[in-house]
Amino acid sequence: SIGGNIGDVSKKFKQLFLMFQNDSRFFLQKTSPILKNPPFGYLDQNDFLNAIIILKTNLSPIEALNAFQRYEYRFKRTRSFQDAPRTLDIDIIFYNQIKMDTKRLTLPHKSYKNRESVLIPLHFV
Repeated sequence: SIGGNIGDVSKKFKQLFLMFQNDSRFFLQKTSPILKNPPFGYLDQNDFLNAIIILKTNLSPIEALNAFQRYEYRFKRTRSFQDAPRTLDIDIIFYNQIKMDTKRLTLPHKSYKNRESVLIPLHFV
């Protein structure tokens, strides 16, 4: 799941898609439409743009998480507080049929069932 609400998010998503296409570790299989969603948690911020992408990779879930966090950093993502505005957020919702619960990563994502920003675009992929 990808999302953001700071700056030109549509442009950032297009740049991210190109980065995935040029990264030999990933094969971008499918994307949902980009949808506009209200924020949750911290409400005093702009609406978000969200989409679902399906990637194929040989990386482990933690290796993929590390790669995604490097991508977020390249787009100047900061983690000031929970549910804060952000330039780019990449969440792993599912990773094949793997189930795990560690300090860094829970699969499937622990709160995806409560997020319309995930559930609605998920229907398109």
